[in-house]
Amino acid sequence: MKFSVMKNAVKAYFKRNWTRQDLMNSGKISMHAYRSLKRVYLTFFCAMLSFTFGSFLHWIWEAGGPVTVISSVASLLWLYITAPWRVRKRVLLLLYAVFNLGASFGLITQHLTEMEQALAFGLLVGSTIGIGTFWFVALITRERGEIYMGTLLYSGAVIFSGVCVYALDILDSHIAHWMLVVYTLHALFMGYLVVYSQEILYDARFGDIDFVNCTFTVFLHLPAIVVHAVRLCLGAEIQQHRRN
Repeated sequence: MKFSVMKNAVKAYFKRNWTRQDLMNSGKISMHAYRSLKRVYLTFFCAMLSFTFGSFLHWIWEAGGPVTVISSVASLLWLYITAPWRVRKRVLLLLYAVFNLGASFGLITQHLTEMEQALAFGLLVGSTIGIGTFWFVALITRERGEIYMGTLLYSGAVIFSGVCVYALDILDSHIAHWMLVVYTLHALFMGYLVVYSQEILYDARFGDIDFVNCTFTVFLHLPAIVVHAVRLCLGAEIQQHRRN
């Protein structure tokens, strides 16, 4: 019985209803979905800004520690039990929680990896600017293609600069290697955000979007969304091959 429940839960997690046509659609977004998309990415941008600021404080003052870890967990639990209609309170709790998580993020990179704190902070800054770019482009156009292209161009510029630094050996080889890794991860994450947008736009067809929850599901749903996107692309390639 328990195995059956777990199996159904896994199936439900990986099940996504948007199609390859939705993924490849570059047309104009409906007004309701457009408002939802802007709201989600504004919230996500503010959350990343708070997270990055927390990481910055740990970098210069070593603000991260047991207090920030406990505060982040307590804030997330408080956020979880807060009613959905108390939007302002949930947003404030979200920003406070991710601020403490950002300060704690420095501890993780410091003790579990050999990455320099400056590079870890740079990864967050790049991602924050990228999400801000996504939100800014969404403010001025409803065309999916233009929104996604602006984001991908920014990501391409970031990773190109990382390759140049690595290839020209401007910095120490160890630092240059980590910079290339950081920029590559950043570009991949921005590409994932383009795919994640399909989840938001599809869900917006059926009602209002909980934009606070979307700040977490962008990470929590990452495996399911990536697997679904790969499955759609591979399925299309197989069908094309059979036709030929």
